Amino acid sequence: MTELRGIYTLWLREVKRFIRDRVRVIISFVQPLLWLVVFAAGFSARIAIPGIDYQQFLFPGIIGQTLLFTAMFMGISVIWDKEFGFMKEILVAPVSRFSIFMGKMLGDSTAALLQGVIVFVFGFLIGIPFNPLTLLAALPLMLLITVGLVSIGLIIASFIGSLENFGAIQTFINLPLFFLSGALFPTTGDSIPGWMQFASKLDPLAYGVDALRTVILGPAWTPNNPLYVNLAIIAIFDLVMIGIGTWAFSRMKK
Repeated sequence: MTELRGIYTLWLREVKRFIRDRVRVIISFVQPLLWLVVFAAGFSARIAIPGIDYQQFLFPGIIGQTLLFTAMFMGISVIWDKEFGFMKEILVAPVSRFSIFMGKMLGDSTAALLQGVIVFVFGFLIGIPFNPLTLLAALPLMLLITVGLVSIGLIIASFIGSLENFGAIQTFINLPLFFLSGALFPTTGDSIPGWMQFASKLDPLAYGVDALRTVILGPAWTPNNPLYVNLAIIAIFDLVMIGIGTWAFSRMKK
């Protein structure tokens, strides 16, 4: 019971921190606007997707991008907690490091999921056609995607002591994951270099974006992999990251 209470308390703290940060919520509208309107308008004539409007193709990719950038950024909360001494109080609490990691991870994942929902609402407002029930189907998938990505951010933050170093490492990891995920353009086909297709297969976000397109676009999208394969790979990735994250938190000094 103590472990569950600890997980819930940390989860609630991270969610409240996100909701109270109004600037971040407002900015979460601006970035999708730039990608879905400006970027889509500029590249729609250059990138042709058979049977799909480029803005529709881009929409699930921008959701994946939002989940990635938000999830990875959430790791910064660990560094803030270290600087203000709150992390020491958490670590000496009578709960396991696994529960501490799970509470932080679930709270940050929920915050990232909320930003993904904002992008969904924004897409509806600008006229991207999709069934509103699609959001309900996509929510579990979006949460599954965020778990592993948030874990990466927490793992990095557990070993880093400064905001500057965290930002540099986060960017170093974020950009390859994003550009190789197929969020902006297809990563398969004769026109795509072989090395890029291979690198894309090593990118966990690529399976998440492909799964999002399968759920959101339906029959109009021909997936790179069956949905169950994408889900299985994402789930395995999540479990591995949770295991590494628990180990990383167990090494943090009180």
